[in-house]
Amino acid sequence: MKIAKQFHWEMGHRLPFHKELCANIHGHSYRMWVELEGGLDPNGMLLDYGILKEKVKPIIDEIDHAFMCDENDDVMKQFLAGSDFKHVMVSFTTTAEHISEYLIRKIWFALQGYTNLSRITVRIHETETAMAETSLTREEFQKVV
Repeated sequence: MKIAKQFHWEMGHRLPFHKELCANIHGHSYRMWVELEGGLDPNGMLLDYGILKEKVKPIIDEIDHAFMCDENDDVMKQFLAGSDFKHVMVSFTTTAEHISEYLIRKIWFALQGYTNLSRITVRIHETETAMAETSLTREEFQKVV
């Protein structure tokens, strides 16, 4: 069985290695689909949508209206150190691909107690026409934790 729920947030970032516009500070209106796979519980549900929202919302709140900064981006680290701007430091380049990997691990961690879940897939839409997808089984997640 599969279910899915969509989440939204606004976030800034930059890709310092990029040779074009994405090297500049910019932001996106992100959309994320969280898809769960697994067996039904005794009530006939994979997971209540309200529980899914309750578990994912704090993860989104951490990055909503924030600047996601690669810890190796010395220019932005120096700028952010002297400000009160909301930001999240991460150990990766802030591509949609890496953001999807970052979020799926946080979501699996939040949902790991729901033993009927077997796979989580995350689709991050950075724009209307571009997205990155990551999928992890429970076993794959347990290996990377």
